[in-house]
Amino acid sequence: MPNFIDRRLNPKDKSLGNRQRFLKRARDEIKRAIRDQVKSDRIIDVDAAHGVPMPKRGAGEPTFQPAANSGERQYVLPGNKEFSPGDRLLKPDGAGGGGGRGGAGQGESEDDFQFLLSREEVLDLFFEDLELPDMVKLNLRETVIFKPRRVGFTTAGTPTNINVGRTMRNSFGRRVALHRPRDKEIKAIADEIALLEKEEKLSAQQRRQLSSLYEELEKLERRHRRIAYVDPVDVRFNRFERQPLPNASAVMFCLMDVSASMGEREKDLAKRFFVLLHLFLKRRYERIDIVFIRHTDEAHEVDEETFFYSKQSGGTVVSTALEEMQRVIAERYPPHIWNIYAAQASDGDNANGDSERCAELLAGPLMQLCQYYAYVEIIDERESEIFGATDNGTSLWRSYRTVDGRIQNFQMARIARPSDIYPVFRKLFTRQPAMHLYK
Repeated sequence: MPNFIDRRLNPKDKSLGNRQRFLKRARDEIKRAIRDQVKSDRIIDVDAAHGVPMPKRGAGEPTFQPAANSGERQYVLPGNKEFSPGDRLLKPDGAGGGGGRGGAGQGESEDDFQFLLSREEVLDLFFEDLELPDMVKLNLRETVIFKPRRVGFTTAGTPTNINVGRTMRNSFGRRVALHRPRDKEIKAIADEIALLEKEEKLSAQQRRQLSSLYEELEKLERRHRRIAYVDPVDVRFNRFERQPLPNASAVMFCLMDVSASMGEREKDLAKRFFVLLHLFLKRRYERIDIVFIRHTDEAHEVDEETFFYSKQSGGTVVSTALEEMQRVIAERYPPHIWNIYAAQASDGDNANGDSERCAELLAGPLMQLCQYYAYVEIIDERESEIFGATDNGTSLWRSYRTVDGRIQNFQMARIARPSDIYPVFRKLFTRQPAMHLYK
């Protein structure tokens, strides 16, 4: 039974368009598969290529085939020992089922279509509808400034932009190609002529030699004058283009508790959250600074490697991280220039009386500087049913709830297991209408 499949090659430069149309058609299925993989795998695996299984439906090619239970057809079958031409045969029950669905007579089955997504496509789909809230401050004008950027060389320009190195390189190549006489060659002939002219009486051979030297000297000097040392065709100027730069800059502060009260499970969940945040920021914003602050009973600004992988233990004083954040802002990030964001992860354990201090810092100076502040608390899985949807919990959670109720650009959530990380992350960073700054 013949099957007709359209396998004509795509016209020139059409394969990318076909790929994008398939992604658009299967977007929901692909996003669901990626999120399921992230929940079961490590968060860091998001930043890699993925093979996404797709159901066969929607990925099959259109085919044409005759209906098996209609029409008249003649077959030539090998190994026939029972029938002769003209014999009438009964058609088997269920004719026309075909299609390659059943597997060895056992129910229906379909092979999945494996679609390989590149790293860029995975991240585009993963962070498609996420955004830093209120990205640009309302009091900043939406103008663009330009900065000159070197983009090669040009044959025209101002004298101040002459590139001497490239110009002299062109000059040397042209002089070598045109065989311009060198100064020392001319000087050698002139010295030889001077020696002969000093002779009081010249022989016939010396006179012929002197005449030949004069002709050679004149020829070299004429060629020397004709081929300039630096010709206008050699001159090159530095070329500049105006590169647009946004007038608003952003910085994200990542604050994490690494004290002894944070067990390996809590630290692992906090690191997973920040790895996801780190991927999100690096992917969506080319011009954003990220400041990493770890704290026990003391807070320190650290680099990315130390923040994610270095071990540390000690007591817990959360306010030290907030004070360190204030110090860094005062030194490097003026609030009238920078959009300031912060994300904090902790198990909620804190020194006596310090939680109230943290709430005072947030409700006072910090939230006046920040565009957005997100707090994630790591709780035990057994406590998630009790504290997951209530205001009860640690002293730090209760103190932060007083801030959450008064300030619009402050959000907080709880995480109990790895599968909670992505839903909480989406809750905190889903694209939403712009919010007004805290007054």
